[in-house]
Amino acid sequence: MYKYTPIDKYLDDLSAKLPAPGGGSAAALNAAMAASLISMVVNFTLGKPKYAKYESQLKGILEKSERLRKEFLNMVDLDVAAYKSKNIRDALDVPFMLARLCYEGIKLCPPLVKKGNVNLISDVAVAAIFFESAFASACFNVEINLKSLNDNKLSASIRKELAHKRELINKVRQKTEEAIGKIIRG
Repeated sequence: MYKYTPIDKYLDDLSAKLPAPGGGSAAALNAAMAASLISMVVNFTLGKPKYAKYESQLKGILEKSERLRKEFLNMVDLDVAAYKSKNIRDALDVPFMLARLCYEGIKLCPPLVKKGNVNLISDVAVAAIFFESAFASACFNVEINLKSLNDNKLSASIRKELAHKRELINKVRQKTEEAIGKIIRG
């Protein structure tokens, strides 16, 4: 299980001539890093008098980011297991769930533009970019598995859901990035 493995071992395996880990597992790790960045920003914000009025909202964001971080880290290994299982449905379900959770994760970014410690504002932008890239990566893995599934009705439903979420994720990332850019540039 990579969740308990040093990062250099994971990266060695990712770069080796091994069937797994691969892109799906790497996307999950990217999403775990995004959630970790959100948690870091909140942890550096909590307890600061300037942000005291946001304390309960920040604690709620932290609770969600920590839950997501753990789920994403589990998905690093779930993706490897799904690939090795040769079960197309498992291979589809993991990246599909990853995409859905990235959608939940990116929604934690906009509130931190105003309610998070301004000294860590660039980390919020990085988290949004990581969530978007992990989502896009998951979508490619969903798509390749849908190709093998041969279920047109399910494929259409999944594609529709992901297209809708992609639009929203792109908007959230763009608006977050623009707002943070204005803060950084003054």
